Amino acid sequence: QVQLMESGGGSVQAGGSLRLSCAASGYMYSSYCMGWFRQAPGKEREWVAVIDTDGDTAYSNSVKGRFTVAKNNAKNTLYLQMNSLKPEDTAMYYCAADNIYGGTRCPMIIQYEYTYSGQGTQVTVSS
Repeated sequence: QVQLMESGGGSVQAGGSLRLSCAASGYMYSSYCMGWFRQAPGKEREWVAVIDTDGDTAYSNSVKGRFTVAKNNAKNTLYLQMNSLKPEDTAMYYCAADNIYGGTRCPMIIQYEYTYSGQGTQVTVSS
């Protein structure tokens, strides 16, 4: 059974940093697209970052230059380092995984919902 469990959320002031982690189990982690999306109350889901099996990454324009996605295949763990946080980054953050294209081409569009996602971890940024 595939399981994704996020951790590391919390409350910080604007300009601060947080690192989210996502522990994965139950599948061949290294051959999957992995990523983070977020959703704030009353707002549409927004992709934040994805990473493919080769370690290539992609980011939304809203977080580019501030967030970094990375993974540790030995630990089956995905990370999201978030720096220079802004109040508009406040949202529930979810980890997601999908085997589309064997993990080599990872979509970052709302229309495609990854097969697996976790329960989420809350990030709150105050001004």
